[in-house]
Amino acid sequence: MSEDKFPSEVIDLPSKGKLYPKEHPCSDGKIEIKYMTAKEEDILTSQNLIKKGVVIDRLLDSLILTNGVKTDDMLLGDKNAIMVAARILAYGPEYECQVTNPNNGEKLNHTFNLTDCPFKKIPKGVTENSFEITLPISKKKIKFSLLTGKEERLIEKDLKASNKINAVSPELTTRLRYIIKEVDGDNSQLIINDISQNMLARDSMYLRDEIKKVSPDILLEQEIEIEGDTVKVNIPMTVGFFWPES
Repeated sequence: MSEDKFPSEVIDLPSKGKLYPKEHPCSDGKIEIKYMTAKEEDILTSQNLIKKGVVIDRLLDSLILTNGVKTDDMLLGDKNAIMVAARILAYGPEYECQVTNPNNGEKLNHTFNLTDCPFKKIPKGVTENSFEITLPISKKKIKFSLLTGKEERLIEKDLKASNKINAVSPELTTRLRYIIKEVDGDNSQLIINDISQNMLARDSMYLRDEIKKVSPDILLEQEIEIEGDTVKVNIPMTVGFFWPES
């Protein structure tokens, strides 16, 4: 059977395509993915890909049918939405896992319906992946962009190298180096590296809050009933997400 004969679905992206260049295949806010087959299950069970930490990327790249689209080029929130859609198409929307009762810390089993996970809306007026803010303490003007899958992989590579020689993992400062594109109109890497390392804590917290506000995503959290109370819990990505029990 040729690949174009596999059943497929066109799914919406949390970004609505607004954060991609007009020429990008995702700029219309939609992407076509096919249903998983035994070929993709081979990818999921590849110990080599699992050890390398790239198994989900390889899986999604195999499922995406829209020409010219790879997970490397996509925003993380859109990639997450594709992952959830792929899981629903493959094994259905019911996802059973263990969650923590936020009231007392107890563990309990619960079955979620993944189709009930909404998209986080991006703010009105956002038209491109470039944002400008003024830090509240230093008053420096920062231009930043949301990370793509490729940049996430580069960050992971940098962190692995750093963790071999540093006692403390520089995850926050490493991420800032990739997110920040300009400081007071200066886009030199030297200036970006400096502010990433030496940004005041309150400025750093403010920047991270602003990044969170403008980041499109699928919200993996739901309200459930526990002992008569309605509580909001995060949906954990356990091994059963793509490897449900037979």
